Amino acid sequence: MTLQRDALRDAIGQTRAKWGWFVGLGVLLLILGGIAFGNLFIATVASVYVVGWLMLMAGIIEIMHAFGVKTWSRFFYWLLSGLLYAVAGFFAFYNPLLASAVLTFLLAVALLASGVLRAWVGYKHRPEKGWGWLVAAGVISALAGLVIAMGWPVNSVWVLGLFLAVDLIFQGWAFIAVGLALKK
Repeated sequence: MTLQRDALRDAIGQTRAKWGWFVGLGVLLLILGGIAFGNLFIATVASVYVVGWLMLMAGIIEIMHAFGVKTWSRFFYWLLSGLLYAVAGFFAFYNPLLASAVLTFLLAVALLASGVLRAWVGYKHRPEKGWGWLVAAGVISALAGLVIAMGWPVNSVWVLGLFLAVDLIFQGWAFIAVGLALKK
């Protein structure tokens, strides 16, 4: 027990010594978030390219995996799955605007579905403390999904960029807060 506490204290001490890196990373993320806010279209295209690279890499890995399976039925399943991923990844590079429209639509559907589910789960937990927060979070997510769906496909050129910019800014502030807390 004492050994674990000493190891934890050591890890915290080492992390505390790097507080400036946390603050520096936070400032960099804030700057990148500001740049993304400055041009939501370019941020959207950048996020589509990231998704495209991930799909392309996943497709290549699945195609390689197909050659490692022993049966023909599984081989064709993994090969087809990998080819679909790779084609979708290539498609994101070939036509990023259409890919952003598809991804924006999927985002709207996911927000709407998860929001409704979250609100329903919160409502089912009515007697428990805090159930209203869960319902409220679900309603907000569902409304965000509806707003995105109602503006689709026109908003596809900026929605993903907006999500990226907001995420970068929140991550930046979080890293700055952690770094300043470690400094104390």
